Amino acid sequence: MKRVYIAVTLTCIIFLAVFIGCYKYNGPSREKGTLKVGFIYDNDESTPYTYNFSLAKDALEKTYGEKVEIFTCSNVLDDEMDEPLTDLVAKGCNIIFFNGYSETVAKLAPKYPNVQFCQTSYMDMSEQEVPANYHTFKGEAYQGRYVSGIAAGMKMKQMIEEGTLSKDRAIVGFVAAYPTSEVISGYTAFLLGIRAVVPNAVMKVSYTHTWSSYAQEKNAAKNLIKQGCVVISQHTDTIGPAIACEEASQKKEVYFVGYNQSMSEVAPGTSLVTSRICWEPYVLSAVDAVIKNKKIESVVDGYVHGNDISGGFENGWVEMIDLNMQTAAPGTLEAMNSTIEQFKNDNDSFVFRGDYIGENPDNPSDTIDLSNGYIENENTSYPLFHYILRDVITVTE
Repeated sequence: MKRVYIAVTLTCIIFLAVFIGCYKYNGPSREKGTLKVGFIYDNDESTPYTYNFSLAKDALEKTYGEKVEIFTCSNVLDDEMDEPLTDLVAKGCNIIFFNGYSETVAKLAPKYPNVQFCQTSYMDMSEQEVPANYHTFKGEAYQGRYVSGIAAGMKMKQMIEEGTLSKDRAIVGFVAAYPTSEVISGYTAFLLGIRAVVPNAVMKVSYTHTWSSYAQEKNAAKNLIKQGCVVISQHTDTIGPAIACEEASQKKEVYFVGYNQSMSEVAPGTSLVTSRICWEPYVLSAVDAVIKNKKIESVVDGYVHGNDISGGFENGWVEMIDLNMQTAAPGTLEAMNSTIEQFKNDNDSFVFRGDYIGENPDNPSDTIDLSNGYIENENTSYPLFHYILRDVITVTE
């Protein structure tokens, strides 16, 4: 009889161990009511993009306190996602956020159906079939870019009126990482915002072919300034372009417009304004959805496209920060606020519109006429506008 008891006891212990092991890898773990949340960064918080994304983690800690336990992995390359993802699942994370471009997240999600995987969108999601527990999201950055352009245009207009800039020298420079639709959409919206104030403004774009290289970005900005650009902005991930503007301002008038993170500390004499995507609304709402056992897309305030969500000024997903009143032209704040109100009331019709022909850089025969307008983020959170505007945007080396 004792042998039977021992056998039964051992069987129960083994069953319990197996159950715990399966629960650890496949199901939510909420010890003492704590929700476990994972963050994976493609870089670290020393870079503007990752720093900006990490603000959502900080907001999560502030909002939920001890109700959440947060795990963070930094500097994870796209092709090295397997280990940190499975590690966070093993730690019992109920929801995991990733700010990079890896396809691994969607591929691994079906293995852990009780864990929610949320990734910043990196491609057109409108026709993608994804696992039920895989979600994508992105702020409609073109809105902030356009408002940044309004601020830059106001400054250029002031320079023209004061006689320090001739109309035929209204040239804007943009330091870009790669010719992706996300990057092209952003710098096009920026220029169109400028041209809403200075109609004859043109842009020169310099690609670095890397997301994060201080030296390359700074040199690209310096070369654009040498080519006559009086305003510089960027879609890269270091402070190099801002530093280049600050150094060049000792000899000529030049200004900088930031993205993701304020540059007023490193470029106090040239920084105008910064636009940023606010990741906080999505992250906080997605966590709230998991806590309440609801579908994420039913809780988050934004424009839902299946398991994909976008949002702009109206939803608090985009904001302008650190307008430098020492460098900005008079009336800039009012002009920016007026434009933001336009987005809130009619957020999809007036940016990519005008007497412009755009050309696909990968296929010159593919063109677009903007006379009737183009609606960005209509069906997906990832920006899809990928045309170079003829006669007003030039790609330079």
